[in-house]
Amino acid sequence: MRAADQSRVPAGAALAVDRDRFAAVVTEALASHPLVTIVREEVVAIPPSSEDEPVVVATGPLTSDALSAGLAAIVGQDHLYFYDAISPIVLADTIDRAKVFRASRWDRSLRRQADGAACGVDDGQGDYLNCPLTRDEYDRFYDALVAAESATVHDFDKERFFEGCLPIEVMAHRGRDTLRFGPMKPVGLVDPRTGREPYAAVQLRQDNLAGDHFSLVGFQTQIKWGDQARVLHLIPGLEQAEFVRFGMVHRNTYVNGPTVLAETWQVRARPSLFFAGQMSGVEGYVESAASGLLAGLNAAAMARREPVSSLPRTTAMGALAYYVSHANPAHYEPSNITFGIMPPLERAPKGKKLRNEALSARALADLDRWIAATVAAGSAAR
Repeated sequence: MRAADQSRVPAGAALAVDRDRFAAVVTEALASHPLVTIVREEVVAIPPSSEDEPVVVATGPLTSDALSAGLAAIVGQDHLYFYDAISPIVLADTIDRAKVFRASRWDRSLRRQADGAACGVDDGQGDYLNCPLTRDEYDRFYDALVAAESATVHDFDKERFFEGCLPIEVMAHRGRDTLRFGPMKPVGLVDPRTGREPYAAVQLRQDNLAGDHFSLVGFQTQIKWGDQARVLHLIPGLEQAEFVRFGMVHRNTYVNGPTVLAETWQVRARPSLFFAGQMSGVEGYVESAASGLLAGLNAAAMARREPVSSLPRTTAMGALAYYVSHANPAHYEPSNITFGIMPPLERAPKGKKLRNEALSARALADLDRWIAATVAAGSAAR
């Protein structure tokens, strides 16, 4: 989170980072840590593990073929996978500012300080550039999008997309208005030139600290690059846009958590082996980092002959660990942390905001109790 604060870019109520800056800060923190040794070479097999020397595997979504084969041999089945797509990025100077307007949805703009300096500029106008579309403009864009040619996937793969990160063309094929209720929804955005919400809108978010790159929010795609340029140039304000990166698709690799993992992030068939990060079936930066923290704490506890433990299911990461280890294996998909996977309150207050605040208060109280109990158990074991 310190690295994210140092790398934050304006994104309204969301936390977004300059990826290069974020990676550099995390890498420096690891490289300068006196107890961390970084070996820069490919690992092609899972190292042997034991209670004295547990192993944590956190190889991320692009695990190599060789290591994937070793993982498949250990877990006793093939990996699951899904296709993840990334959004195009445009050069800021090529956006037609006469056709776009700056605003955050519901006027929510970034107001945050980190390390004594402003992380984002709140100029009273919002953190996003918005490209408004009329009904005719939307219809032309939609027709071109559904007719565009997509890049083909490898013959040996079965196309499977993560529901939380669908390519825009996949969403479009579900119905003409699907995008207007998804990444192109105009709700909460008022075009100052008309005083009304547009029929549809494309939001652009600052992609780096320099502010010279903007990404198209929710526009993950696997359309071939030539067709991408043709379709995206139909968006008002982007007619002459230069793309520094087109959208593209890649395969993510993860294990079927309910059949492989315990709530402690241990492999059930080999308890001295832990999986963490996106490989374990979690989605998101915070979730991946937190699962790694918990797997690391349990691996350290095992090496010290202390008991391993799992967080209460009422906490955010406890609920996610429970989902990863108990979801229906026949329909398993990676998940973010959501209030929906946490146990409901016995006497929930009325209203979503009050209910979520009560769930958060319960989580924090249970987390404090878990920390105290875990520290006491470790002390007793020593």
